[in-house]
Amino acid sequence: MMYHNPVLLKESIDGLNIKPDGIYVDVTFGGGGHSKEILSRLNAYGKLFAFDQDEDAKQNSIDDERFTLIPQNFRYIKRYLRFYGIRKVDGVLADLGVSSHQFDEAERGFSTRFDADLDMRMNQAGKLSAFEVVNFYDEKKLSDVLFQYGELRNARAIAKKIVETRSEKKIKTSFELKQVLSEFVPKAVEHKIFAQIFQGIRIEVNQEIEALKEFLVQIPEILNEEGRLSVIAYHSLEDRLVKRFIRNGLFEGEQEKDFFGNITVPMKKVRKMIVPTPQEIKENNRARSAKLRIATLK
Repeated sequence: MMYHNPVLLKESIDGLNIKPDGIYVDVTFGGGGHSKEILSRLNAYGKLFAFDQDEDAKQNSIDDERFTLIPQNFRYIKRYLRFYGIRKVDGVLADLGVSSHQFDEAERGFSTRFDADLDMRMNQAGKLSAFEVVNFYDEKKLSDVLFQYGELRNARAIAKKIVETRSEKKIKTSFELKQVLSEFVPKAVEHKIFAQIFQGIRIEVNQEIEALKEFLVQIPEILNEEGRLSVIAYHSLEDRLVKRFIRNGLFEGEQEKDFFGNITVPMKKVRKMIVPTPQEIKENNRARSAKLRIATLK
């Protein structure tokens, strides 16, 4: 089985403007598709560090003395690079979200297609799972998760239904959750709504938004002059954060101007946002919502 078919492979690596003897980081290693492409453009003096918190990704580690796999969340990028004596790098790649492998492994609980225990942990050693979110979050907190991360307008009603149901019997599997919420999901948009519900819970379980913010604010500190950041996002929550950070160095609000009316922004975009071609989407359905943004230091 294909572990993961890399999205926007050429475009994202081209965006890094690879120097053959440079130091690069792939913070979402997964099946190693992007990493292999980076390595193919490095000479004997180049180095590639990769991050992935999912134990399964270790199966794909690359036997190459230029390559180091770090089994950690990319929110700790600066800390672990320093552990290896690296303070500055020439480029960082992030392919955000869930890998095809994680969706296709039924027991991981990421997919709406399979009946599995409510899990959804990218780091399988993590303490918080979808079971805890669904069965133990209070109604207000659950509603906030579904509204903010699932972008569901009827989040309050959905949360209320979950709380009412679990008071009689815990909701243990993905199909049980779908059954409980079936009244909120018209057949015509069944896949879309359940995907939003699962997305909201998954983002909370893995602290994906917090991790992305923590990762992004470290990038200006670790990039060399003319270094590049290349980020592929798959939903608007992530893409908005990336776009705003590149534009003004913040995730909300606007930068304060100095006495002369200028603002200090650490990064600038490199060309316009890139989306997959119709041909790539046809060959890889996961690419349909992908957006690639490339930036460099100012």
